[in-house]
Amino acid sequence: MQHEQRSARRVSRVSNGKDITVTNEATDVDSESWAATLAPRLAQFAAVARHEHVTRAAHELGMPQSTLSRAMARLEQDLGVALFARRGRAVALTPAGRAFLASTERALAEVDRAAESVRADADPAAGKVAFGFLHTLGWETVPGLIRAFRVDHPRVRFQLVQNYGEAMLERMRAGDLDLCLTSPVPDAPDLVARRLDEQKLRLVVPEDHRLAGRKRIRLAEASTELFVTLEPGYGLRRITDALCAEAGFTPRIAFEGEEAETLRGLVAAGLGVALLPPPAVPRPGVAELTVTAPRAVRAIGVAWLDGHPDTPPVAAFKRFLLSRRGQLLPR
Repeated sequence: MQHEQRSARRVSRVSNGKDITVTNEATDVDSESWAATLAPRLAQFAAVARHEHVTRAAHELGMPQSTLSRAMARLEQDLGVALFARRGRAVALTPAGRAFLASTERALAEVDRAAESVRADADPAAGKVAFGFLHTLGWETVPGLIRAFRVDHPRVRFQLVQNYGEAMLERMRAGDLDLCLTSPVPDAPDLVARRLDEQKLRLVVPEDHRLAGRKRIRLAEASTELFVTLEPGYGLRRITDALCAEAGFTPRIAFEGEEAETLRGLVAAGLGVALLPPPAVPRPGVAELTVTAPRAVRAIGVAWLDGHPDTPPVAAFKRFLLSRRGQLLPR
């Protein structure tokens, strides 16, 4: 961490008590520590500036007048600038003091706004939950969950993020999300994850496909087909690759996308076949076959950061999700 010499000025009153003399001294001030150095005294400075009187400001702050006087003198010494012209315990801002006060008031107002924001987000009745979920859960599952939760918590606010699993986990690690619904259920040392439900995957084929008249199929029977899949990194892509490997083949990929319903549309267009969860609304142009072997399901779970303290609204929503184990998805 870099250090630099800054010119410090010690402020002292002459005998008439009206003027100040400033003498230069050399002092080491860490060039990256202004906030840590000054922050504790900013509210004190603002109070003295507002009252233009040290004793009255000290009374408002609930501290001894002598302590406040020393704090202001040290502030000026650290800055190397005279902020006040002193007349006994009465003070007036210097031009430098007026400039510093304007920035100080903005900084303190921003701290107030930040404090009020985090307090509002943690309010048990009207706080905020930052919640992530998979695209395939956004049509029906998540709206139903939020609707049911808000029966008992009508004022809780939600910040919703819809994305693929790995992206949501990274956002959760970055502090942007409190919880996420994802698949596969993650297994990582920094996360806590709970399996909530499982969803059957179907082999989706064009309605005029040679397999379209079947109700059930072993996945190995589709080993020669072209597949349309989600891009690498998506949980459903990893599950598709694993199920095909279990069935004894590596899928030949015709297209890699980012959204399951886009894949279903491309199947209808004859581009290939796909392993997909059931659609919220039946789509024309495709046939959906039950896969009998291997067992084609994906587990849906909720995850959060291990050791991360929950605000009351987050804790309430987490309890609600865990109470839906085995009942998360529409049947």
